[in-house]
Amino acid sequence: MPILNKDMTLCISLAARPSNNGTRFHNHLYGQLGLNWIYKAFAPADIAQAVAGIRGLGIRGAAVSMPYKEAVIPLVDHMAPSAAAIESVNTIVNDNGVLTAHNTDYSAVANLLASRGVPARLRTAVRGSGGMAKAVVAALRDAGFRDVTVIARSEEAGRALAKQYGFAWAPEYDGGAELLVNVTPIGMAGGEDADRLSFTREQVQAAQAVIDVVAMPAETPLVRAAREAGKQVITGAEIGTLQALEQFVLYTGITPTPEQVRAAEEFMRSDAVG
Repeated sequence: MPILNKDMTLCISLAARPSNNGTRFHNHLYGQLGLNWIYKAFAPADIAQAVAGIRGLGIRGAAVSMPYKEAVIPLVDHMAPSAAAIESVNTIVNDNGVLTAHNTDYSAVANLLASRGVPARLRTAVRGSGGMAKAVVAALRDAGFRDVTVIARSEEAGRALAKQYGFAWAPEYDGGAELLVNVTPIGMAGGEDADRLSFTREQVQAAQAVIDVVAMPAETPLVRAAREAGKQVITGAEIGTLQALEQFVLYTGITPTPEQVRAAEEFMRSDAVG
């Protein structure tokens, strides 16, 4: 990593509870590739002011995490197809003051569903109805999943999301799903629900596969329970790496080698603090 200087290009992340994951992943790649760039995580007090700062300060790009994935939509100039299709944003790219929103969460989930061969015939329960849930549900729909129920306590948000993609809604999960997907903060390090399971051990045991989008820690309580039960697992850490790689390419125009990506991922995971 070069010494800080006035010519550095800055990228940032905006999240209510920032982690070191993106910071370590991007900065490690900058170092490997000899780029005069730096990446910094922020917890904005005001999201509108933060996005204005991207434009005003010439910040090249920003990752957008919960709870801002929908709030930033009226603050950008253009919506790329990946974001417009699901009305959810996880990436902003600044081209000379023009802000374009993207969604790399969607493509990351879609790629993992395909590469892991998760059968589209599985009955699926998705817990959550926020911006990330939109990306997951859209990826499931486009992968051919048809029997999907959105589990959300908010009837308005849950029904709207389910209806948008032709799925069902339920306020609580009563069992029967073969694929369980957690798209809530349950299990996230540092949160009040850090030690909770988003689905019970009995429900995990009855399923065939589990997806947890929580990236910190890499081994959430749900992921650990699924591994112990011998289930197929897709982790939030895996989703996070793929979506961050696509962000890196959007920002820099450079595609790192698989070896460089693995090195950055290993460096990211070596941060025990999170």
